[in-house]
Amino acid sequence: MKVLHIGEYVKGGVSTYVNEVIKYQTNTSNMEEVFLMMSEYNSEKELPLVKENVLLYKYERSPKFFIKAIKQIFNYIDQINPDIVHIHSTFAGFFVRFPLFFKRKKFKVVYCSHGWAFLMDTIPLKQKIYSLIERVLSIKTDLIVNISQYEHDKSLEYKLPEDKSVVIHNGISLNEGTKTRPGNIELESTKINLLFVGRFDRQKGLDILLEFFREYSLSNINLYVIGAEVLSDQQTVPYSHNVKMLGWINNKEIDEYYKLADAIIVPSRWEGFGLVATEAMKNKKPVIASNRGALPEIVKNGETGFIFNLDDLSSLHNILQNIDKAQLEKMGDQAYQRFQDKFTSQIMNEKIVIEYEKLLN
Repeated sequence: MKVLHIGEYVKGGVSTYVNEVIKYQTNTSNMEEVFLMMSEYNSEKELPLVKENVLLYKYERSPKFFIKAIKQIFNYIDQINPDIVHIHSTFAGFFVRFPLFFKRKKFKVVYCSHGWAFLMDTIPLKQKIYSLIERVLSIKTDLIVNISQYEHDKSLEYKLPEDKSVVIHNGISLNEGTKTRPGNIELESTKINLLFVGRFDRQKGLDILLEFFREYSLSNINLYVIGAEVLSDQQTVPYSHNVKMLGWINNKEIDEYYKLADAIIVPSRWEGFGLVATEAMKNKKPVIASNRGALPEIVKNGETGFIFNLDDLSSLHNILQNIDKAQLEKMGDQAYQRFQDKFTSQIMNEKIVIEYEKLLN
């Protein structure tokens, strides 16, 4: 079979996902050829594909680029003539599926939103509009891949078609990155060392975490933060003495930072999945996560980490007051076992290929 993957901005978590999928599919015997099409702007270019199979279209996230992007995408589709078009993320989902109401479809459409827009922390009117758009576009979709059970169940509440929907958890590779001890981090062995990894935007909830550390006295805890040092509105992020900003770290080096920490903290306002949580588990680290989105599905409270109530941060304070290193180490071992059982890229990719075969047969 011939598969064409299409994304908008292929970066961050979407890039990690697409890389894992493409790497697997290019080494699968029943795959004739694998292609990736993505925006030339704001996409990561290091990919496990031959250069000729990476197709870039000129696009930035603005309505004036939409029609041009659609034309470029369908020109490539006509040239490649794929059996499967696997779409990644909301905007790419619109660019591919909306035109199919006006032209004949000769391929099977697989769509993964990588987090439903109607589940974002936004006003109800926007949620209704986003869900209506997704319901309409689902008419021209053969398979909807949900990255968690939470996403699947919520999509059914918003009336997306159950007969077209499956759950395939995100998965990551067991391979480790560069084994170089980080030079910009000095841990205090007598304290619990927590690590935050992620974008400094509203979704990831770093502002909540920094406010928590300013409000509560946590003499036994240090927090290390990987990411940019400003929010999206370019305002400087204030933080307390026991918070250490490490800047942005190359993805190839990130495993070594996970290994140094005692636990990883994920204070997200919403998460379709929670890739950082599984990256932590891969590195034998427990996860302290908010009770939002799919995080309680990934982290087993009291076994592989802890779940706290984002609306009542005293619950987080209670957790941090009562943890110790020996307990966290034991939880880290259990987290690793759960990762191996449920969240590897091998498990994810085998399920995806099975769904492709079902569609074609």
